[in-house]
Amino acid sequence: MNNLLSKVAIGALALGFATEAMATEWNVSVWGKRRAFTEHVEKLAELVSAKTNGSFTLNISYGGLSKNKENLDGISIGAFEMAQFCAGYHRDKNPTITVLELPFLGVANLAEEVAVSSAVYAHPAVQADLARWNAKLLMTSPMPQYNIVGTGEPRSTLAAMDGMRVRATGGVGKAFAAVGAVPTSVTATEAYNAMESGVVDTVAFAPHAHLAFRTIDIAEWWTTNLNPGTVNCPVVVNQDAYDALTDDERAALDGSVDEAIAHYVANYETLLTKWDGILDEKKVTRVTISDDDLAAFRAAAADPIREKWIADMEAQGLPGQELYDLVVKTLADQRM
Repeated sequence: MNNLLSKVAIGALALGFATEAMATEWNVSVWGKRRAFTEHVEKLAELVSAKTNGSFTLNISYGGLSKNKENLDGISIGAFEMAQFCAGYHRDKNPTITVLELPFLGVANLAEEVAVSSAVYAHPAVQADLARWNAKLLMTSPMPQYNIVGTGEPRSTLAAMDGMRVRATGGVGKAFAAVGAVPTSVTATEAYNAMESGVVDTVAFAPHAHLAFRTIDIAEWWTTNLNPGTVNCPVVVNQDAYDALTDDERAALDGSVDEAIAHYVANYETLLTKWDGILDEKKVTRVTISDDDLAAFRAAAADPIREKWIADMEAQGLPGQELYDLVVKTLADQRM
């Protein structure tokens, strides 16, 4: 009897080890706190776990694994399996996806942002670009057009923006520079302190980030219609970790992306409907830029920055014109 019990115990122990060995856990590096910008990552984790009965889990860390500007480096060395980053944090490391950060692309809503990002991510040159970091593009983090908050006298004209110190990265930063502003690329988590201490006069964010990083708490005014562009922030996975997944795990991950994005978009649109009420609650003055100034802004920023970007990409042997044309065509197709 003792011998039989021992065999049963050993069998149960072996089964336990086998079950544990079959479980897959990925570490996911994001930053800040849970917010509209990370809802698709949270939803993805929920869906993957449900589809695999808990045998494949995503452990999401908000800043505990890496600094946000170092997430792509962490992916490249396998420090974690999944991460979110923004192209403008290190344009030289991911030049091809910065096409999505060009100013005044004319993207009108989150659905169009998803479409153009997905099209660009699928381009072979873009995939090869990110493969240099052992990174596989999984999904975008679609954001609406940026607008700025500031303190003091509202910057309601282009002339008033001359010399304005603005927290803005990527193509948005270049757009402001084109009209005489002085962009600085402090990270999102540093924006509140930079604004509070006077290092910057204004901060350019999408609405969720003004809330999450509290810049709206010290803002006195907000531009309603500047819309110079947005940043592009992919979620990527380590290629080796992706290749090591079982077929079922890979299907659970890939098959959950569309639902995770749909959840993100629905959640973000709910936030946007509340935005006016938040401005009222915090007594933030709405500033509307004139049509003439907006036209002048586009003339100063859109064409020159786009043409320079294309030339720079082509000089590096990258298909800059082709990528820009892909964005234009995708937008046109979306509107048919």
